[in-house]
Amino acid sequence: MSHQQELHGEVFYPPEHIVAQANLPDYEAQHQAMLADLAGEWGRIAEENFEWFAPWEKTLDESQAPFYKWFVGGKVNIVHNALDRHLKTWRRNKVALIWEGENYDQRSLTYHQLAREVCRFASVLRAMGVQKGDRVTIYMGRVPEIMIAMLACAKIGAVHSVVYGGFSVEALHERIEDSQSKVVVTADGAWLRGKVVQLKKIVDEALLRSPTVQTVIVVKRTGEDVHMEPGRDLWYHELMKLPIADAGCHTEIMDAEDPLFLLYTSGTTGKPKAILHTHGGYMVGVATTLKWVFDLKEEDTWWCAADPGWITGHSYIVYAPLLLGVTSVMYEGAPNHPFPDRWWDIVERHGVTVLYTAPTAIRGLMRFGDAWPNRHDLSSLRLLGSVGEPINPEAWKWYYRVIGGERCPIMDTWWQTETGNFMITPLPVTPLKPGSATKPFPGVDVEIVDEEGDPVAANEEGYLIVKRPWPAMLRTIYGDPDRYVKQYWERFSEPEKGKFIYMTGDSARRDEDGYIWVIGRVDDVIKVSGYRLGTAEIESALVSHPAVAEAAVIGVPDEVRGSVIKAYCILRAGVEPSPRLVEELREHVGHEVGPIAKPSSIEFVEKLPKTRSGKIMRRVLKARALGQDEGDLSTLEE
Repeated sequence: MSHQQELHGEVFYPPEHIVAQANLPDYEAQHQAMLADLAGEWGRIAEENFEWFAPWEKTLDESQAPFYKWFVGGKVNIVHNALDRHLKTWRRNKVALIWEGENYDQRSLTYHQLAREVCRFASVLRAMGVQKGDRVTIYMGRVPEIMIAMLACAKIGAVHSVVYGGFSVEALHERIEDSQSKVVVTADGAWLRGKVVQLKKIVDEALLRSPTVQTVIVVKRTGEDVHMEPGRDLWYHELMKLPIADAGCHTEIMDAEDPLFLLYTSGTTGKPKAILHTHGGYMVGVATTLKWVFDLKEEDTWWCAADPGWITGHSYIVYAPLLLGVTSVMYEGAPNHPFPDRWWDIVERHGVTVLYTAPTAIRGLMRFGDAWPNRHDLSSLRLLGSVGEPINPEAWKWYYRVIGGERCPIMDTWWQTETGNFMITPLPVTPLKPGSATKPFPGVDVEIVDEEGDPVAANEEGYLIVKRPWPAMLRTIYGDPDRYVKQYWERFSEPEKGKFIYMTGDSARRDEDGYIWVIGRVDDVIKVSGYRLGTAEIESALVSHPAVAEAAVIGVPDEVRGSVIKAYCILRAGVEPSPRLVEELREHVGHEVGPIAKPSSIEFVEKLPKTRSGKIMRRVLKARALGQDEGDLSTLEE
């Protein structure tokens, strides 16, 4: 998009030097080429950028839609491309991972060293009887061994199921049970905010009800005493010293459509869904999106400050950076431990060039003011990123101004566990509007539709849908194909016409410039007097008030207006709650969004219920407000 085109609203243009060196200089041309020949373009990208053991016969098979297949008949292994092939080049001795523990201990692994560790642990898993297709549950903190375990599973064709290392006994048990895992890989504990999370203890309790598990492998991280069940539990470090830990372990040749991993995502109802991703399409999708969106170069130091237990960590901590051969940072602990500048200290010391994190972390650090980041030299940063939920303009501008020094474009990415990779996102060449995820990634065909499935007018809100398949898409819900069709493909598809539409479950609007504004989950939309109001918009208005650090709003049933808005606010340090402040905030929202959006009540709270990936669980607030059952809380942060 040229600067000459007049864009509406507040727009931030990318610096010329970033545009000049972009990995994908012309968004529009690439997008149109991919929409014109989706299979042809993805086939070309897959062929030019990856090594295949055998070529595919068909790039995209739609005969069993919505059970799509990509690179049909192609033989590959994602680990061959993420590790093995780099060993034949100078990258062999390049640092793959810089790891920092919460208590400042550090480790670095080159591609050669990482590949060796992965080989040795893959041999250990094989010796434990793990075969191609077997499921392995991984439950630990942010330590290099979580990456090693994931890659070792993929190397031998086993399917990893990572459970975030803070889930409760019940959540862990449910996921082990559903996946029928034979082996669990865990740690004695994990450090978080100076305290130990008792991982092994949680595993022991979960396994009292999980008869499928034969072996538990335990990484020594905290050194605290833990119970080791004879005949079942084995220390990782002891196994890795044995002759079975063979560094010459071969990489299994996989079919492109063979399963790579399961990752559970919680629905608003029912048990968590096991999303299944495969070797070929996922590999092509995650590497291409990271390369184009974050413009990664050989000399970059990339830091995705997520957790490997979420899709963001799978795609953009573990797989995509290694596929591109870049150097990554992984940090074990909390963003504000021991002080609120821990992240900025890491950026400065490790020379991080690209930082990718969640709005909830940005808002949390913004609370502490500008002085903490200002103590550090953040000039190494070239690009910033945001993930997880729509970022409110206030937080966007703080991130841009204070962290990026007004020189780093912000890649605000919209995507899901199900999509595997970025779906709506700027590129470094895209003019930015704070709070908008901008345009679809090249080749991603999205539309915003009404209840009937018809496209809505500009600036009207509707359901966000995807009209065509993409390589990294989920293949099914493991063990429940009917739920897969019902959950994602039933609402707007017309199978009799061969038309399949992916329902994202999010609502959005497209402005007059074609920019997409994701509003939030469809169930996060409040109808007041017939008007649809997005929770994100009202929350942004509240947070733009100097007294408010974080906010969540819900709709509460009302006889007259259908729903009224109830707000929950966390105040900034030093601000005292008062009836006068309530009135001031109501007026402020009225001014920012419109009188219709004024909350009917505001409650000041110390914290909000969030998932461990930082999303506010509004349904929990709603259930509490209405005195209803709170449902599945397995993804709730402590």
